[in-house]
Amino acid sequence: MSTRTEIKYESKIQGKESEKIRYLATAGIMAALITLMTAYICHIPVGTNGGYIHFGDSLIYLAAVLLPRPYALAAAAIGGGLADLLTAPMWAPATIIIKMLITLPFTNKSNKIVSTRNVIAAIVAYFISGISYFLAEYLIFGTWSVFLTSMAGSLIQSGGSAIFFLIFGVALDKAHIKGRFFE
Repeated sequence: MSTRTEIKYESKIQGKESEKIRYLATAGIMAALITLMTAYICHIPVGTNGGYIHFGDSLIYLAAVLLPRPYALAAAAIGGGLADLLTAPMWAPATIIIKMLITLPFTNKSNKIVSTRNVIAAIVAYFISGISYFLAEYLIFGTWSVFLTSMAGSLIQSGGSAIFFLIFGVALDKAHIKGRFFE
């Protein structure tokens, strides 16, 4: 026969396992949505280097504010990496690293998706993405001459993704999604 302490302990373990499953499932769904949004929805090829503009980063930002960091990192890396494997495979290794890096400025600690920190994080993510892809382009193609083109493409991609993130975030905040499912 179990004591009250044992029952509470078992209930706590089951709660933690349920939470991990919820986070894992959400990370998987986010990775799939990131892949689709990046590779196929609003996918605009740019230049001759295999690069493209997309707004999949908005879902990476969303994953970063909904999920604990390890799950957000996984969703970003898997979603972005798969999108590149499907469309421009030479970029996949850089993308996996860069997409994980752009999750870092965001926080999931706020009870709202759109918080001051997360709005500023979208701007920081632009610089991380732009500079990182420029460096990756240099490593892949061996030229420094495309800095302005690279940063302009990043501005459109990151700026558009920030706008989509804010639209999604405001809508989800109005529906109290974070409080209902993630806290």
